[in-house]
Amino acid sequence: MARYRGPVCRLCRREGMKLFLKGERCYKEKCAIERRNQPPGQHGAARRRKPRAYGIQLREKQKLRRIYGMLEGQFRRTFDDANRRKGVTGENLLQLLELRLDNVVFSLGFATSRSQARQVLRHGHITVDGRRVNVPSFRVKPGMEIALRERSKEIAQVGEAVEFSQGRGIPPWLELNAGALSGKVLEAPTREDIRFPIQEQLIVELYSR
Repeated sequence: MARYRGPVCRLCRREGMKLFLKGERCYKEKCAIERRNQPPGQHGAARRRKPRAYGIQLREKQKLRRIYGMLEGQFRRTFDDANRRKGVTGENLLQLLELRLDNVVFSLGFATSRSQARQVLRHGHITVDGRRVNVPSFRVKPGMEIALRERSKEIAQVGEAVEFSQGRGIPPWLELNAGALSGKVLEAPTREDIRFPIQEQLIVELYSR
């Protein structure tokens, strides 16, 4: 499966904000945004022209796409799905992205980043309602139970992720059973449940051109 394989810290610097792509490092002083908050490249610190409306919309789309680790085609298909649904398209888009299984695994604290959550999934460590699922884009629904497989609970990497994630907090639309290393989707997330600063209407305007 195609995916971005370059240095992820330069993506945060390009967008000018923390995208939390590198797990534990993002919360320390070694974070690239903390050390040099400027666009990457030889002329990153140089003064640039004021961006036009299209550039602002594009940057907002790129932020969201990179946060969830998606390629353009997959992101566009998710947008088209959101556009076909009733309600506000931008909020539908955010809701569909939050309901991806890799994001739920990350939000429950079973991984320190969404990329690590995808790795955990690909290796078959996660079950949904008792059945093993290894597709990161699998869309969970309210009432579903997500858990680590019994033998996967012994993996040191998973244990470290759970310990690290305890102080991060769990979204209100999820319920975590820390003892059993399982969680449940209580309801679909609302716009207020999504914490990072994204202007989703700009993405709608970009794809509506």
